[in-house]
Amino acid sequence: MSEIRDSAFVRAAGPVEARERFVSLDLLRGIAILGILVMNIYAFAMPFIAYTNPLRMGGTEPWNIGTWIFTHILFDQKFISIFAMMFGAGIVLMSGRAESGGNKPAGFYYRRQFWLVVIGAIHGYLIWIGDILFMYALIGMLAYLFRKRTPRTLIIIACFLLPFTLLFNYGNAYQTTKMMGMVAEVEVLIEQGEELDDEQQQLLKDWEGMRTFMMPTDEDIANEVDIYRGDYIGIVQHRAPIIAMMQLFFVFGYGLFRVGGLMLIGMAMMKLGVFTAQRSTAFYTRLMLVGYGLGLPMTVFSAIDLYNHDFDTLYALTTGGFANYFGSIIVALGHIGLVMLIAKSGVLAGLMSRFAAVGRMALTNYLTHSVVLTTVFYGYGLGLFGSVPRLWQMAFVAAVIGFQLWFSTWWLERYRFGPVEWLWRSVTYWRPQRMRRPTS
Repeated sequence: MSEIRDSAFVRAAGPVEARERFVSLDLLRGIAILGILVMNIYAFAMPFIAYTNPLRMGGTEPWNIGTWIFTHILFDQKFISIFAMMFGAGIVLMSGRAESGGNKPAGFYYRRQFWLVVIGAIHGYLIWIGDILFMYALIGMLAYLFRKRTPRTLIIIACFLLPFTLLFNYGNAYQTTKMMGMVAEVEVLIEQGEELDDEQQQLLKDWEGMRTFMMPTDEDIANEVDIYRGDYIGIVQHRAPIIAMMQLFFVFGYGLFRVGGLMLIGMAMMKLGVFTAQRSTAFYTRLMLVGYGLGLPMTVFSAIDLYNHDFDTLYALTTGGFANYFGSIIVALGHIGLVMLIAKSGVLAGLMSRFAAVGRMALTNYLTHSVVLTTVFYGYGLGLFGSVPRLWQMAFVAAVIGFQLWFSTWWLERYRFGPVEWLWRSVTYWRPQRMRRPTS
């Protein structure tokens, strides 16, 4: 694995054969998918508020709060940032392969993204609330338009886009505070026995939906636990309006600027050879040291600062979100530097090849997380929702990671694609893809 790159851009648009792959891309994608799981387990096992506020559920003992702090410092927004960069790198790779063969890849690419939108919608509404595929597919359609820009231009545009999510969060916090004041005034009218008009009644209804998601009471949390320990239909009905709101909010407030900016950075880094292990060992060493040297102090400060403010939602949306927002990107670059150093050195080559196998089946593995862990925690499965402490949730993470490192390698020794990748490719190319590998 000292030469992690297998080949350059080749042939017209078509399924990528093993000999044509950039193994380092698969390696980073696999590590990113499994790193994302470390954070996603909180949203699988507990009410969504517990993802950002460990005081609300998951245990307040030092080892449980410590688990949240550890994952916040090293994982929160770090590996999902790498995944977004990988998405951008994939755009450059796919379009480059097609255009080098004299083809125009736009039609193929947008069909591919359309079906990913469909998969993401199915995933979000029918399986798990935390879907990212829907958003990534839509933002990827826009990022594709920048594929021919120079690395310098891509990075400049990304740096312009990234701060806008913080501004959006500030605006959201301002509107929430304003609404809280308006609701307080209406509640005074209710106490005085005044009859509310339609606009005031709608205000209370809108606030109730926002409050239960952003600032749930203990009663709200207990109700959510009961729902997710219940039957499948009840869970889907509860989840549907939340998904609709999240898709609108995250696509425009988070996806367009944060994810879009990271995709452009990924496109630039692909063009610069960073993701294909073509840069020097000294370059990756500097990337790792600068990433960790600058980023980790920011994310450590973020964890301590949020803890000192009792993980207040409005504070996290404003001042409290600043350090990890940028620190997570810088730490992600440090992670990339470290992974590339390991890959270039050939150390742990067998383990790295298993992570690469996970990356080649990234879509299957990501969806498998949702299917397996919702079955473990939701009422139509083992019904453990809200009952497993945060530290012990990491045991489920370790079990899933260990299984997928083994299974992905086993599967790809026999088949060309993961099951969901095969379906995605088949509907994209309008024909079933050859699945089995030829026997020797």
